[in-house]
Amino acid sequence: MRKNLNKDTGGFSRRDFIKASAVLAAAGLGANRLYAAGSDKIRVGLIGCGGRGNGALGNHLAACKHIGKDVEVVATADWFKGRAEGAGKRHGVPAERCFAGANGYKQLLATDIDVVVIATSPNFRPVHFEAAIKAGKHVFMEKPVAVDPPGGRRVIAAGELAKEKGLGVVAGTQRRHQRGYRRQAFEIENGAKGKVTGGRVSWCGGALWYQRQKEGESDADYMVRNWVSFTGMSGDHIVEQHVHNLDVASWFIGRPPVSALGFGGRARRKTGDQFDFHSIDFDWGQGVNIHSMCRQINGTEGGVWENFVYSGSDKKVDVPDFEEHGGAYVQEHVDLLNSILAGKPLNEARNVAEATLTAIMGRIATYTGRKIKWADLTKNKNSQWYNFTLKPTAEDFEKGPVTAPEDEIAAIPGKD
Repeated sequence: MRKNLNKDTGGFSRRDFIKASAVLAAAGLGANRLYAAGSDKIRVGLIGCGGRGNGALGNHLAACKHIGKDVEVVATADWFKGRAEGAGKRHGVPAERCFAGANGYKQLLATDIDVVVIATSPNFRPVHFEAAIKAGKHVFMEKPVAVDPPGGRRVIAAGELAKEKGLGVVAGTQRRHQRGYRRQAFEIENGAKGKVTGGRVSWCGGALWYQRQKEGESDADYMVRNWVSFTGMSGDHIVEQHVHNLDVASWFIGRPPVSALGFGGRARRKTGDQFDFHSIDFDWGQGVNIHSMCRQINGTEGGVWENFVYSGSDKKVDVPDFEEHGGAYVQEHVDLLNSILAGKPLNEARNVAEATLTAIMGRIATYTGRKIKWADLTKNKNSQWYNFTLKPTAEDFEKGPVTAPEDEIAAIPGKD
């Protein structure tokens, strides 16, 4: 687990930052900058201007205020022009820097921004994240970060490139920045609880919103508007939502799982092709099994939690009182900015990619009825799942018209 980098950099002067940047440049890390040339402002762009995107941008602005840094929203981008302009108008962004369409993110990344907030639907995130890193931008991206195995591995590879470039990467797995979770992780890491030997994780609640296709609406527009209903856009709710709980399990256990076997089904959804529920046994190896369950059905028992069993320990440790300013949603941005200013940029790309791949492994297991191995997604190139790609891909959206999967038809476990 990374060390705590939550230092007050409110007094970090422009002169100090220039000195730090010179040291980084001498070490071959010249890309690790925060401010645009000639400006003392943090310049930020937003890709994905829906509810979570606007929320994440607001969290970023609050974080800048907390550490005492001026900030300017330079550009916005979204599939829909109206959303990009709506977000831009709220933050004084001129219309010519509110980009739209499948290639809007490229136009945004060509502007002189320092940090990009990525909150498009998960199918686009591997492509957008990779492009942001190649463009030399620090990144906050929402979870999950992919919908299929190649996408997850692509994020890991781009994360390694970010390390080479000295760029900061923080993901929307905000529990890793939440005081209570960090205290527990510290206790585990320092031997106060012993090892995790088993447990249960859950995200069970009601159905989310959905959209019907409008008369004359293109399949692309429909899928983007209705992204929480399509597996190819969101990864299914086990990936889009339950990823939080699975991430905590891997974090506390200290490694990804080795396999998944479970079942699920579809009973109540109105659009798209996802399941309503999943129940999975994840084998983390070394005798550790975690039961995972998630559900989106109205009128059923809910619960969002992680319960673990520990081997036990009599060791006493002094647990730090980790900072949590403005809640975990703001703190994750505070941690990102502080780490960059301190010259030790956080990089959470692998963590969030592995959590996403864990959820994808579980989804493939429930959709097929088979036991799916971690190596099938990450190492075994001869596995049918290694290059398994959901269609249409993000690149397909950029090439031209796409065709949506049939509504209300889902996977059938055991079917060849």
